Amino acid sequence: GLKDLVITSDGQRFENPRTLKRYLRRLAVRQKRLSRCVKGSKNREKARLRVALVHERISNIRSATLHAISSELTRKNHGVSTLCIEDLSVSDMLTSSKRSKALNRSIQDAGWRELRRQLEYKCRWYGKNLRVIGRFEASSKTCSNCGQHNRTLTLAEREWDCAQCDAHHDRDVNAATNIRTFAFREQN
Repeated sequence: GLKDLVITSDGQRFENPRTLKRYLRRLAVRQKRLSRCVKGSKNREKARLRVALVHERISNIRSATLHAISSELTRKNHGVSTLCIEDLSVSDMLTSSKRSKALNRSIQDAGWRELRRQLEYKCRWYGKNLRVIGRFEASSKTCSNCGQHNRTLTLAEREWDCAQCDAHHDRDVNAATNIRTFAFREQN
């Protein structure tokens, strides 16, 4: 998700640091100063380096956060031998015309593809399995208790009640539980 970067099926949440959002104002100020400098001048080169330093800081914070999360998931979970994730098409999410510019920026800032890459190689390092379910599975709209599919659920609804079994679900934890279920169902 965008509020929490990773949610596990047991309810553990890893917060999304929103690094770009925190540094956006500083970046805008530095870029504006750069645009006012005369091309080819020493001050322009200094301003260009200041902009590059802000970009580097954003990248380093994002990378450190993703490494911490992927290490926590692969190394620390002693009883877990298999991690299950959902295949996300980030490029398709960004091309949707209904999304705002700020939402697209937040999707890019989350770094989901990099997190998946890190999980893949760290699972190989630590001898864990990584299962990926298809992107078209209805993981958040399916009740993890009875399997009822809630077709009316919108993205704005973060919690919902199943009409068939009356179970109350947090959308993200329910999706994580269903991703685990779908991954092991496909195995058999």
